[in-house]
Amino acid sequence: MMEHADLVVEMSTVERMSTQERLQLAKRRRRAQLKSWAIREREWLRERPVKRKKSKEKGIRFKDNVILLEAASRNDIAEVKKLLQRGVSPDSTNEDGLTALHQCCIDDNEEMMKLLLEFGANVNAEDSEKWTPLHAAATCGHLHLVKHLIANGANLLAVNGDGNMPYDICEDEASLEEIEGAMARRGVTQTIIDDTRAARETAMLEDLTNGLLDLEKPDNHGATPLHIAAANGYLRVVEYLLDQHVPTDDRDVDGWQPVHAAACWGHIEVLELMVQNGADLNAKTKHDETPADICEDAELRERIIELKTEQETKRLAEKRRVRRTQSNNSRAHSVRRTSVRERGLTAKRDAVQEARLRLQAVQVTSILSQATISETDNSASVKRFSGDTSENVVDDSKAKRCCIII
Repeated sequence: MMEHADLVVEMSTVERMSTQERLQLAKRRRRAQLKSWAIREREWLRERPVKRKKSKEKGIRFKDNVILLEAASRNDIAEVKKLLQRGVSPDSTNEDGLTALHQCCIDDNEEMMKLLLEFGANVNAEDSEKWTPLHAAATCGHLHLVKHLIANGANLLAVNGDGNMPYDICEDEASLEEIEGAMARRGVTQTIIDDTRAARETAMLEDLTNGLLDLEKPDNHGATPLHIAAANGYLRVVEYLLDQHVPTDDRDVDGWQPVHAAACWGHIEVLELMVQNGADLNAKTKHDETPADICEDAELRERIIELKTEQETKRLAEKRRVRRTQSNNSRAHSVRRTSVRERGLTAKRDAVQEARLRLQAVQVTSILSQATISETDNSASVKRFSGDTSENVVDDSKAKRCCIII
């Protein structure tokens, strides 16, 4: 068994491997592990005492379904057959939903497969990620197992949790040709493929629109319909939920928001749509992980970082726009206050000026009246003591005085 430090060092090499190479490596490791266990078991059998007293205490006993899965993983045909004859279900699963039939498709064990199918194993059993035995055999490139599964009625159009059918993830040319040939013989068309692939999304959308599924109610793990739609890449469902203004920041029990689910499963269109509707790419899970941290695809991670930068730039621009609007509003209020004040002062100045002019007019009128009375008296006196010539002098003098006053 490899030490932890060795596994860490090897990670960089494993990351560069294709899916097929990783599977082959895992199989080699599994064979080496089983061989090591067998050697230790033989050594233990040699070293144990010949006679042992029976203990009255009850020993540990595993359930039959656990024993079946363990025996299938060891390729113990005899043990599996004995368990099946005792009535143990061939569709027993582990915590990940894997059946013994899944396991033998991974381990390339045709004899075990035939035994399980003989006892009624479900050829289309799904694990927790919706993978069927045909998915497993196809992705591992086990042609003879692919043929046997198809002959026993395997669903060629089964869709796993990533939205892939068996032929989508088959890299082995011979296995792919076998699957596509079977699809052609069964009359599978592209329309049927598209409809089947969209069936689950369509069913979920109908449940939401008909009120059979609550728009925001979380499941036992805290996942809302938006979490589920984002994880499965159901773009139409996501669009509908966002149109209904469901929150994009709900968290499940692990602190994941829907945007984390979209990033984890590589659904970039769903992620972009949620970001346009306010999803936060800086949101962190309870393990302090952002959507970019969770994403395993390098190209997709770069796109998420670009979206994150665009989102932050947009927020900064919005803040600056709000500050500028507030500043402009304040300046406008100041101008309006000044204008009102100026209008008041102008009116007051006009009133004072008008009063001053009226006062001056009254004063001029009064002076002219007094001058007229005085000159009349003088004229009368002159006429009494002088001739007609002096009247012209008086008139000239009066004119001069009037001119001076004006």
